[in-house]
Amino acid sequence: MSRPELTGSASLFYNAKEARKYDSSSRMVGIQREITLRAIELLHFPDDGKKRFLLDIGCGSGLSGQVLSENGHIWVGCDVSRDMLDVANERLADAAASKPGRSHNSMANMAMADDDDDSSSSKEESANGTVCGDLMHHDMGSGLPFRPGTFDGCISISALQWLCYSNSAGQVPKQRLMRFFSSLYQVLRRGARAVLQFYPETAEQAILISECAAKVGFAGGIVVDYPNSAKAKKHYLVLSFDRSTKTPAALSETSLLGEKGDYGVRVDQTGKKKGKHVRKKKGGGKTKEWILQKKETQRKRGKDVKADTKFTGRKRPTRF
Repeated sequence: MSRPELTGSASLFYNAKEARKYDSSSRMVGIQREITLRAIELLHFPDDGKKRFLLDIGCGSGLSGQVLSENGHIWVGCDVSRDMLDVANERLADAAASKPGRSHNSMANMAMADDDDDSSSSKEESANGTVCGDLMHHDMGSGLPFRPGTFDGCISISALQWLCYSNSAGQVPKQRLMRFFSSLYQVLRRGARAVLQFYPETAEQAILISECAAKVGFAGGIVVDYPNSAKAKKHYLVLSFDRSTKTPAALSETSLLGEKGDYGVRVDQTGKKKGKHVRKKKGGGKTKEWILQKKETQRKRGKDVKADTKFTGRKRPTRF
């Protein structure tokens, strides 16, 4: 199965059919809950019983927001897919319907620096009747349109990797990442943390993301849970303002990009990854299956690729 990021924009991939399929899958619901709970743990809030105002970037159908509400937090979610937000709106409307006769101002509008983007009017309510969630239609690659110092923390589940791909001539991945992290740095309160879970296609993408976060002033690094498992492996970019804070321990001993230890990959102020340089091993030629898969990926990206023939990937005879 190819990565959804290679098929085009997230707003097109997550159409009405895909949004319903995503939200009704018990497997996806379970994975989203597990990742969100881990993200809340990595935010490392003190156990003081206070509610936090959190930003959920790439909130999708509201599965992660539901977990935030269950843990007593207030949140605003934004997503580029209107169809995913429609599903999320239904979930929040059902929760709000259980508390009739209440009216609330939109938390998204109160937090926004301007009103250029759409904000939903449906909110989720907790058991005591207070509003817990609000939604906004927005592309995170264009920057976050909120007032400075608004949020006590931020989470993002399976969304950040979309910024590493270009869907038009005007979209430059590095520029979109810089714009996103620069605005995230502004909207968080000093002392807050951000935990962004993502699925990098390559190690280079993970390095690019870390470097862009470091260039705008963030400290922190990547925590990799279960790095030796093909299915359970999860990457969390944990960001903070305090450079003396250690990156939280992963759920296993090894980390991304060959650097061993309990604290994952750290990024210094210049944006360079610390640790020894890992050289690529020689040998191990490219197989026919690898070449065919590579050509198919290039075709999906719209590049001109030669047609496959019986000679594709055929091993050349030895020198004479």
